[in-house]
This record gives sequence, C-alpha cells and structure tokens, in this order.
Amino acid sequence: MPPPDILIAGGGTGGHTSPGLAVAPLLAARGLGCAWIGSRTGLEARRVPEAGIPYYAIPTGKLRRPFAWRNVVDLLVRVPAGVVAAFTILGRLRPGVVLATGGYVAVPVMLAAAARGIPIVLHEQTAVPGLASRLGARLARRVAVTFAASAGHFPARKVVLTGNPLRPELRGRAPADAAARFGLDAALPLVYVTGGAQGAQRINRAVGETLGPLLERAQVIHQCGDNPATGDRAWLEARRAALSEALRRRYAVVPWVGAELAGIYAAAALVVARAGAGTVNECCQLGLPALYVPLPGTRGDEQTANARLVEHAGGAVVLPQAALTPARLLAEVGALLADPARLKEMGERARRLAVPDAAERLAALLAEAA
Repeated sequence: MPPPDILIAGGGTGGHTSPGLAVAPLLAARGLGCAWIGSRTGLEARRVPEAGIPYYAIPTGKLRRPFAWRNVVDLLVRVPAGVVAAFTILGRLRPGVVLATGGYVAVPVMLAAAARGIPIVLHEQTAVPGLASRLGARLARRVAVTFAASAGHFPARKVVLTGNPLRPELRGRAPADAAARFGLDAALPLVYVTGGAQGAQRINRAVGETLGPLLERAQVIHQCGDNPATGDRAWLEARRAALSEALRRRYAVVPWVGAELAGIYAAAALVVARAGAGTVNECCQLGLPALYVPLPGTRGDEQTANARLVEHAGGAVVLPQAALTPARLLAEVGALLADPARLKEMGERARRLAVPDAAERLAALLAEAA
C-alpha cells in the first residue's frame, strides 16, 4: 500500500468524525490517498473502516471536568503512550499533511506530527473551540473554521473559512425512504428526536413523559441511545407498549440510526436534539428547523454557543436543559408544528449559515498543504 497523502486524526464523537468522512471521497477523487488515526473505542473505530479507509488505533486520554482521578492516569500514561504510538505510525506512513478534526483523540497525533515536522491543518467544527483545538492551533499551519464568528479565537494569519463538510450520503434522499422504513403517515408531521450516539437522558425522559399528547399532534422517530446505566431504551419501549395501537404506530424508538438517517432528515418537519457540532451542521446544511437542548457543562459551553448562533440567525429555538420539562417541551414543539410557515422560514435561515461547498474547500486546502 502506498503511503497516504493525508492522515486524518480525530474522533470520539460524530462531530469530530463526520468532517473527515465527508472530505475523504473528494481527496480520493483528486488522487490523494487517506489513512486515519483514532481511538480504540470511539465512533470512528467503527465508521472509518466501514468507509474503507485504513485505520490505526492509539491509546487516548482526555481532561475531564470536574476533576476526576482518571485525569491523572490519562495525562501521565495514556496521552504519552498515544503520542509515542502516533509518532511511530507517522514515521512508517510518512503522510504529506495531517488533518486534525479536533477533540482529545487528535491531540497525541498533532504533537507527534509537530515533532516529525509534518504540516497540520486543524478543522474546528464548533462556534467556541475546545481545549484540544486551542492547543492544536499553535501547532497547525492552517485552521479551517466552520463559522466566521469563531475565527477570532485563532491567529488571523492561519484562519481559513471552509465551513463544516456534510457526509454526501445524507443528501438526495426522499421522505418516502423513511416512510417505507418506519411506516410513516404522510398526513402527519414528523419530529426526529436525537441525543447523539449515546442518547440524552433528560431529553429521553421528557419525551417519554409526554408521549400521548405529543403523538396526538405528530409522529416521532426517537433515537434514544442504549445506555444500560440509564435504562432509557427499555423505559421508552415500555411507555410505547402502553399506548393505544393508533398512537403506537406513530412512535418509533431506536437506539441509533445508520444509513436510514438520510431518509429521516428528508421527512422531518422538526428536529429536537442536543447541539453538538455534527447535529447542528447537518440541520443547517439540510435546512432543517430545530429545537435545541444544549448539553450544559461543556468547556466554553460550546453546545449553547452552537445553538445560540443558529437561534440568532432565526434557524432554531433553544430550550436550556434547566428549563426542560415535559410540559415545556410539548408546548414548544406544539407551537412550532402549528406554524408550518415559521418552520419553513427557520429551515431557510438555518441553511444560510452553512457553507454548501465546505467539503470542496477543505479538500482544496489539504491538497495545497500536501
């Protein structure tokens, strides 16, 4: 196998994985080969090999807040071990450039790339960069940002506005795809609820507590995760089983979604979700109105920053988790569904924040660096 021209580093979450998966096919079309360094257990460890990209796993660690004793093990053992492993892999592969998509997974690779003199392009997906991106920006030759508003967090000479690439498989599907998969009723609006790959317990419970009244107004596809510690999936399935047959047909609860996500997005009238970078980008790129419940407590409150940015543009409504109750959720969703013209306008405003050719811009930047 020839050495890759581009080495992608990042993962842990969909937001840090999707940009690399979106740009890889365009790089291949330009004749540039890719490989990927990621964690052993993150989302990327499954998705990247499925995409046919050579994958190398290294030890990873992260800084948790509030302080946890696992931080000591990670900082003194896992991160150094990850740097050594990445240094070895980079020496063997000798890529022309490293694309770091952020998060704790990318940190050891950026340190190893800097030590080997390999140029780094950092891609920042969020409105407010996290610790890994702020550290990595010092090592990077270029910093590609999703939103113009986040450029001020980095040295101006390094910043390039590329937007956040959307995986091509999420475009071009029809509502009929989801209708056939989930037995949807074309006469009813569809609400897609998602808390990310692991689910979001506060959202799951609020939806579950108001299922009856909610399903009187809409049909719902609910991606709930499958966290055994919370038991949300079993609890939601029990709530579904207690519904009348007519309402039960309107509610699909699934632990996660894969290829069917494109059809769900095509059919959705409204998305109720956390405000991670990946979900926000997908909704903006596809022109989907959203009700965001940001995850509190992240460094820089990045999810709230992501959600507020879209809200200020008129493309979303933000419901803080502290204000989330079943009654409030039902009221917010009900008000939005009762005003289709508002939903359409929200979708159009959300789309204006996206850069449609983000993947092409990022691919061109990487080709130039390589």
